[in-house]
Amino acid sequence: MARIKHNFLIFLSCLTLGILMSACNKNIIISEYTKLPEEGWKTANKLNFTVDIEDNKPYHHVYLNVRHADSYPYSNLYVFLTTTYPNGKTTSDTLECILANKKGEWLGDGAGDIWDHKILLKQNVLFPQTGKYVFSFEQGMRRNPLPLIMDFGMTIEKAQ
Repeated sequence: MARIKHNFLIFLSCLTLGILMSACNKNIIISEYTKLPEEGWKTANKLNFTVDIEDNKPYHHVYLNVRHADSYPYSNLYVFLTTTYPNGKTTSDTLECILANKKGEWLGDGAGDIWDHKILLKQNVLFPQTGKYVFSFEQGMRRNPLPLIMDFGMTIEKAQ
C-alpha cells in the first residue's frame, strides 16, 4: 500500500510540474537561438528569425539572447537589426547590447566560462499588423569575424 501511495505521489508531482511548465510557456511567441561558428560571427552572416504574429492586440516584450565565452573581449555588442513587416515594409535599427558593467563584471547568468544574457529590447510593444515578421541581425562590431559570441537569438513573449 505504501508503494502505491509513493508511486501516486511521484505521478502527481510530475503532472503538477508539467502543468506549471506549460503554463509558464504559453505566453512565449518565439524563443530561438542560432549557433555561431567557432571562427566567429562574420558581418556577412545575417541571422534571421521569422515570427508569425497571429494576435497583434496584446502587448509584447522583445528580448535579445546572447551567449558568449567568459573571454569575450568587449563589454558590449552592437548589432544591426532589419525588420521586415508582413506588408513588406522594412525598418533598420542599430542596437547596443550591454554585456558588462563599468567594473567589467558580466551582467548575465554565468555557468563556468559561458554567459547568457536576456536583454530587454522593447517593452509593451504593439505589433501594427498580424502576419509574418522577419528580424534580421548582423553583428556591428569593428572586428570581423567577431570571436567568442557562441549563440545569438531572440525571445518575444506576451506581456502579462
